[in-house]
This record gives sequence, C-alpha cells and structure tokens, in this order.
Amino acid sequence: MPDDRNHGFATRAVHAGESIDPVTGAHNTPIYQTATYGFQSLEDKAAILAGEREGYFYSRYGNPTSAAFETKLAALEGAEAGLVAASGMGVISAAILGLAGSGDHVVASDAVYSVAEDFFTHDLPRFGIDVTLVDIHDLDAVNAAIKDETRILYTEFLSNPTLKVADIPALAAIARDRGIVSIVDNTFATPYLMRPIEHGIDLVLHSATKYISGHGDVVAGAIVGCSAYISCVRQMVAHLGSPNSPFNSWLLLRGIKTLELRMERHCQNALELARFLNAHPDVTHVNYPGLEDHPNHAVARHLTGGRFGGMLSFEIDGGYDTAQQFADALLLCDHAVSLGDVSTLVWPESGSGLVRVSTGIELVDDIIADFNQAFFGIG
Repeated sequence: MPDDRNHGFATRAVHAGESIDPVTGAHNTPIYQTATYGFQSLEDKAAILAGEREGYFYSRYGNPTSAAFETKLAALEGAEAGLVAASGMGVISAAILGLAGSGDHVVASDAVYSVAEDFFTHDLPRFGIDVTLVDIHDLDAVNAAIKDETRILYTEFLSNPTLKVADIPALAAIARDRGIVSIVDNTFATPYLMRPIEHGIDLVLHSATKYISGHGDVVAGAIVGCSAYISCVRQMVAHLGSPNSPFNSWLLLRGIKTLELRMERHCQNALELARFLNAHPDVTHVNYPGLEDHPNHAVARHLTGGRFGGMLSFEIDGGYDTAQQFADALLLCDHAVSLGDVSTLVWPESGSGLVRVSTGIELVDDIIADFNQAFFGIG
C-alpha cells in the first residue's frame, strides 16, 4: 500500500486504503462477504483477540472491505483512524453512547438533522444523559451551557436544512479549553470542502449515504478521529449491532473515488441555482452560504476556500401547500428525501414553505429550466 501522506486529495480518494490483492492480484478491493474468520493456530487467535496484531474474527467487529474504506476516509479527513457503520444515525448514537453515560451531559446545536435532534431530546434522557440544545453560533451561549458533567459538544458544520455555518475553529477551542470531546457532522461539506480535524475537532462523522457514496444506492455512516475514541465507538457499534455490510462498504469505496469531481460540479450548480432562486419573484428567501448576503458567508468562505457545497434551501411564497405543489410539478428533478446524489433531489420541509434542494451534477441549465417550469405551473 503506498504512503498517501504527500498525495493530493484526488489521489488519496482513489488509492488510500487499497492495493492490489496479494493473493489473486485483483485490482479492486474484493468484497469479503464473510461473517467469520479462521485462525492458523491458538497463538494466532490469541494475538488477534488481544489486539496484538491485525486480523479479524467476526464481521460485527471488523471486515477487510470495510477496513479499506475506513482507512481511505481517515486519510481524506486527516484522521488517525476511521469506522464505518450501518447508517449515519448508527455512528451518531454509537459515538454519544460510547463516550457518555448516565449522569453525563451533552451540549448540541439546536439546528441539526431532525432524527438526530429526536435522539438527543427523547432517547438520551432515557439513558440518564442530559442534553442542552443551544444556538451553536452564539459562542457565549455555548460556553454558558457547558457544565462540570458535560462530556460532548456536538454540531453540524452546515446545518440541515437551514444551511447555517458553525465556526468550527472557535468551537474546537471551547471544547479543548473545557476538556470535552468535540464532534462535528461534516456530511454536507465532505472532507473535500472542509476537514474539521485540521481545526482541532476530535471526531468527524458522515452520513455516508450522501456525498461519500454519491449515487443513492447505499445506506451507511462513518466516523473518524484518534484511535482511542474510534475504539470506543467501534465497541458500541458492535454492541448495538450496527456494523456495515461488506457489500455496502464496497459501494462506498467505489463512490468515494470520484468525490472531488462530483463536489466541484455540485458546488458550481448549487451556486448558480441559488442565484436564480434569489432573483425569482416566488421565492422569499434563499439559504446558501455561497451567497454574499448569507449571514455566515465570511466564515464559510474562510473554512471552505470559496466552495460552498451542493445543498441549499429556500422559502417559497405561499407556504407548505405551495411548496408541495412545486415539488410535484418538477419533471427532471426528483421529489425525494435524502441528498448527495448525482441527481437533483427536492424535499419540502413539513409544515412550512421551506424547500430543501440537493443539487445534482446534471447540466445546470436543465435544472434551472425544470425549476422555472415548476414555478410557472403553480403561478
């Protein structure tokens, strides 16, 4: 396996964690579709179980196909180790439960994925873990929310679906000064746009279903960080029974190789679409950090180098019913949940006129034309 430390992002995306199979000469990493592994001797078994040498004994704890992906993602994020699980919520729940317990406290952003928010507010208290949701952009409020029992500070870099931008270096400094673990969901940005570990964050997670996979054909989650923290999370994934399947890990290996190419197109298309929506008479507001009037534009530009991702949302005049009609009127773009696909996906948020858009890699003129005819259809 080549030393990837001096290679560029695109090269690491293709080569990190992978090499020609020494047994068969296969160029692509095989799908190790096995539940268990045999041992050459009792000594071999003891060494692997004790962690004294690399090896596998049961795929709930690790698998060679999954390990290749974990190494690759860690290399892209600049982390020491990585872990892949069955879903984004699989790694979120395993990370929190692996690092906090009864009597502990978590401070989390009040602008996160709705299922993650439900987990924080409804599930964690049942485990005796107290949670405070806070405006993550108010650093004084974040500091004030931390107490002696606080173990974790959790946020998304780009919030779902409002596209607020968290000041990651400032939050990392707060966590470090207060002696707590910082966790950032980097799903919307991906390591191509921003690498939170370079700014002092301890753990970075992804719903790998989204941009990491990129093709809408796999559900998975991933987390990277130092080996000690990842070991804790890996044990919890095993206990919760949420490992990734070898086939899904293979799909992630396939998808992530083109991450840089896809993200460039996602970013270009989203910026042009946001500008179109910003000027449209049926749109009352656009949430996209690439627009100069976005309140967090300067922070986003500094942290991403001027690329702002493929996600945006907008408020449509007329509220929820009109938003639903708009989504139903689309012909090219799909009215569907999830995001990060090569196809443009549009999802009206429940109970409001907010429409979330995952901008695909189609020709942007065709995306805009489809949006235009959908607006015309409800006008």
